[in-house]
Amino acid sequence: MLRRPHPALRCVRATTRILPLALVALAFGGSAGIFVATADARDPQPDASSPLNATALPWPDFRGPNRNGHAPSEATPPITWSETDNVRFRTAIPGTGWSSPVVGEGKVWMTSARNGGRERLVVAVDSQSGAIVHERVLFEVEEPEPKNRLNSYASPSPALAPGRVFVHFGSLGTACLDAKTGATIWERRDLPCDHEQGPGASPVLVDDLLIVNLDGVDRQYAVALDAATGATRWETPRSADLEAKPKTMRKAYSTPIVVTADGRRCLISSGAVATYAYDPATGAELWSVEHGGFSMSSRPIANDEFLYLNTGYMKPRLVAVRLDGPQLDRDPAALETAPDAAAARTIEWSNDDAVPAMASPILVGERIYMANEKGILAALSAKTGETIYRKRVGRNFYASPVYAGGHLYFLDRGGNTVVIAPGDGDEPSIIAENPLEDGCMASPAVVGDTLFLRTETHLVRIETDDPDEAEETSLDD
Repeated sequence: MLRRPHPALRCVRATTRILPLALVALAFGGSAGIFVATADARDPQPDASSPLNATALPWPDFRGPNRNGHAPSEATPPITWSETDNVRFRTAIPGTGWSSPVVGEGKVWMTSARNGGRERLVVAVDSQSGAIVHERVLFEVEEPEPKNRLNSYASPSPALAPGRVFVHFGSLGTACLDAKTGATIWERRDLPCDHEQGPGASPVLVDDLLIVNLDGVDRQYAVALDAATGATRWETPRSADLEAKPKTMRKAYSTPIVVTADGRRCLISSGAVATYAYDPATGAELWSVEHGGFSMSSRPIANDEFLYLNTGYMKPRLVAVRLDGPQLDRDPAALETAPDAAAARTIEWSNDDAVPAMASPILVGERIYMANEKGILAALSAKTGETIYRKRVGRNFYASPVYAGGHLYFLDRGGNTVVIAPGDGDEPSIIAENPLEDGCMASPAVVGDTLFLRTETHLVRIETDDPDEAEETSLDD
């Protein structure tokens, strides 16, 4: 069913604060899950002339310009640092939030929450000096909703387009800001969803639409807002029958990606039990695959052949689905009695060895790399799903990794970044381990030769101490 509700939105001035709302519970998620789509993974690239062409910015999405964790090929950030070495600035960020930094037009944007979650705010830091240039409370609430102990009140990451910043706090509110002034252009507070333990899915820009997943214990749907006005362009409820499921097993926190399958663009959107392919322009459901599971915050990834999906709790699995060819005819009854059998028609392979419940995987060459909450790094064959490598390399990994300069960067909750050389036909090797005092729940941003790391308390700019090399990195685009 495709519903097109009458839009309800308000345009506000920059000084307007939102009145207290009746709250819903938050969802388990964190910053790990958001829109992974890539040029070599069948992602149709946006029109370069579009005013919302996010790829014109250095790091507009928490997984980068290609939304897959890969930095541009020319990026060569440091592989070693300490509390003092290769640190250009360290800026204390007000409040608490796990949203990942995004970078564009000379600013690093994040969301945060303070006063016990009563104030939800946006923060922008000058990417060169580290000075805070915008700090605005966007939404206020008298009685903050419950959240999971691993979540924050500001876990969804912003999305950037030239001149625009889009922020999302789940059902509490969504807003579009002027990137130069920080002023609010439009806001929405009427997208209901009982997250239960905190919002986790991040907004994603597709053409002229801002799309968000809202999978709560009460209702589950995807919605597209006009990026210019905030008006609802389409809203599509999930088609899987979840009535027999306990309420807590109906929620999810994943962020969509865009791929090409069967010759057409598809918005790939994961929810409890199933993942859906929607027409991004209309919201019409094109096909779905049922894989079981719930509460997934990991973001899908894809290559030319397969779509890779994380099934979430209780036992996370990574499953591969062919992008072309017949898709699953939905059969909820079969799924209830034999989920693996029902999905076997479309799932090429499944692996449950050391699969993370929260962090997104990353594709490099013919391998998939991932690190889980128990500190275990695994490498799988992207073709067969076979586990090639498995080793404990750190503590609890919740942030999604990045690939830059031929190295993988994995950040754990203790503040340690493990830098790994993938190895191609060989086993991956640990190149360096770089501890910081505060832990990391947010995923890093990479711009040129610079890493931006958001710890639990600070934004840290990591780059070489060599002043000649430092001058080569421009963050003003």
